[in-house]
Amino acid sequence: MTCIECPQGCRLETESDGAVVITVTGQKCKRGGLYARQEIEAPLRTLTTSLLTRGLDLKMLPVRTSKPIPKAKLPEAMAAARLLVVTSPVRAGDVVAPDFLGLGADLVACRELEEL
Repeated sequence: MTCIECPQGCRLETESDGAVVITVTGQKCKRGGLYARQEIEAPLRTLTTSLLTRGLDLKMLPVRTSKPIPKAKLPEAMAAARLLVVTSPVRAGDVVAPDFLGLGADLVACRELEEL
């Protein structure tokens, strides 16, 4: 895998027993080993999507999670996001769904939307 933690883009080689990393080689900094372990043992991703709106100047509001969530939870998170409808004006950075799915990450508005 290629490490994305710093601009060096080290080519990492890992040995694992399927779920747990045993060794990581090829990293030029400490972050490479941590990245490889995280990516294999418990990968995280930031969810970016759009929510439906009602009574606002656009039909969709772009949102993202405030921090990465478990990759395995992305399908469940997308299904839950499809059920949300934003009806109040928002500013970029406003939390539209606190502690989304109990994952410790908020859904945050990525742009401002005003009423019609």
